[in-house]
Amino acid sequence: MSVPSTPATPYDLVVVGFGAAGLSAALSYAEATEGRATPARIAILERSTKEERGGATRWTGAFLRVDQERRLDTDWAEHVGRVSGGLADLDYCRTVERESPQTLAFVEKHGVQIDYADFPLPHTFEGGTPSVTPPASPRGGGASIVEHLGAALEKDPRVDIHYETEALRLTTSDDGAVDGVVVRGPDGRTRRLDGRAVVLACGGFEGNTEMLTRYVGDRACDLPLIAPGIANNRGDALRMALELGADTAGQFDGIHAEPVDRRTTKADAVLYGFSCGIFVNGRMQRFFDEGRDTWDNTFEHVGYEIWRNQDQEAYWIADAKTLAIPGIMNSLLSDVPPEQADTLEELADKLGIDAEGLQKTVAEFNAGVGPGEFDPTRLDGKSTVGLTPPKSNWATPLDTAPFIGVPVTAAICFTYGGVRTDLDARVVTPSGTAIPGLYAAGEATGLFYKAYPPATSVLRSLIFGRLAAHHAAQAHQSV
Repeated sequence: MSVPSTPATPYDLVVVGFGAAGLSAALSYAEATEGRATPARIAILERSTKEERGGATRWTGAFLRVDQERRLDTDWAEHVGRVSGGLADLDYCRTVERESPQTLAFVEKHGVQIDYADFPLPHTFEGGTPSVTPPASPRGGGASIVEHLGAALEKDPRVDIHYETEALRLTTSDDGAVDGVVVRGPDGRTRRLDGRAVVLACGGFEGNTEMLTRYVGDRACDLPLIAPGIANNRGDALRMALELGADTAGQFDGIHAEPVDRRTTKADAVLYGFSCGIFVNGRMQRFFDEGRDTWDNTFEHVGYEIWRNQDQEAYWIADAKTLAIPGIMNSLLSDVPPEQADTLEELADKLGIDAEGLQKTVAEFNAGVGPGEFDPTRLDGKSTVGLTPPKSNWATPLDTAPFIGVPVTAAICFTYGGVRTDLDARVVTPSGTAIPGLYAAGEATGLFYKAYPPATSVLRSLIFGRLAAHHAAQAHQSV
């Protein structure tokens, strides 16, 4: 079938996706080619409407694993290596470390303000040592990145933004170089956009139930999306790149899932502050060591366990000692406060669960709490004795009213498996050969195995979007 080429003059860069990676690529390319005698032309494709643009980035809090000088946690690359069993690309991770300061300076230059949240529980975002230093994030979350970078692109006459437009397949020249994209617009008709280079920045495949089931396994359809924007992450980058013989990276049956409040439709309603309470499943049994490590190293594992083995039903239970931790509510991102009651029986009634079963489990937990001083600001070693599963830190009896509880389920954030790239963000074949004209960045690219050391997803998206743009701009200048 013949697909007409539009416009007659090719684009220099076609970016698929309007999230952090795509925006970073498009704006970096615009800046790198500013002042050229023949103005560069840039196209950005976005599946959604203008009002819903931004994919996952729009809805995330976008925690950043950096210090006040915008430097990445110096242990992060090694941390990724440890949890992956040596499977992850450490050179990629070290590139994230090297590029973090200048990349955050780039978004700050365009109006994104970096704040440090009041978050009372220890994390390992700085050198791998537990700390209560407030973690960084953009003021206004990922939406701030979308709106500020998007506004800069909207003002640039060299940039065309194509909303409600999906990428169907990549086109190539006779020698195999990527030279455009076939797209379908809001009228349902297809056309070809010629481009000297294409950046795939349209997320993973978490919005595609068929691909999730194929790669992640049975009951993938039970995973709700953590935010509406990721419904557009349909695996387009992976599908199109594989058609050209691209290699893959990352664990394809691995996902980043998080425990979220079941009572709300609010996006990203994550329960981070669970370490000082207990989890029970629908049978009122504990199923996880809530204190085995800091929240950032366990919240993903809690989410996966709830989905895979607990029928997507769990309840977080705590008492007045948790409520008394200064700033604790900042670690519960729901817009609905925890259920609260003067007795466990009353709390069970509010949660709609078995009161007798809850009371029995809490009594067993309380009896198993060992000696030591409770200190929520560090790994305090205050553990249980003789319980399965144990609680390795922050084990304190749940015996002081008011009691609080939140019903939780697991929501999927992103998939681990994706396209493999080199350190210039070029998509490569299994031999490591770069496919000319094709780049990928963000969650479209695979990296993680077995665990996601967090607060780096938006950051790596911004970084490799910029690297793709810089490489493409230099390549085009030399032609």
